[in-house]
Amino acid sequence: MQPAPDEVSRHLLSLEFQACPAAVRDALRRMLLRPPLSTLSDEGRGTAELVLAEVLNNVAEHAYPDRPGPVTVTLRQVPHGVSCLIVDQGAAMPGGKLPAGRLPDTPGLALDELPEGGFGWHLIRSLTLDLHYARAGGCNQLRFVLPDAG
Repeated sequence: MQPAPDEVSRHLLSLEFQACPAAVRDALRRMLLRPPLSTLSDEGRGTAELVLAEVLNNVAEHAYPDRPGPVTVTLRQVPHGVSCLIVDQGAAMPGGKLPAGRLPDTPGLALDELPEGGFGWHLIRSLTLDLHYARAGGCNQLRFVLPDAG
């Protein structure tokens, strides 16, 4: 049996926008106000905002370094969280795979001595489940689950 249309809309949200800082901020605001993200616990929404901001800002900065380009975000409620699919037509990930996202292995470094980059992927990897990247048909596809901490 097919779910009623209003049930589908409560559990699925899809947005398409240009990957640039202003559009990313606006899209994040809209996503957080609507299901399925609005149904998460306070902690779950905070994690979702952090992860989605990092992913989408990476798309804007690295997938489209010279000009904004289209990005689609599809969010679907699943047991214990929200499944996310981010698709863009920008540059592929270097080497065709996700960055390692490791923290520096030099304890005691001063904040101004820390290397640039990589921390965002550490956060994304730490705060999501089932993280997968693929390049298909000229598009980057990033899938992950945002667990609901509540």
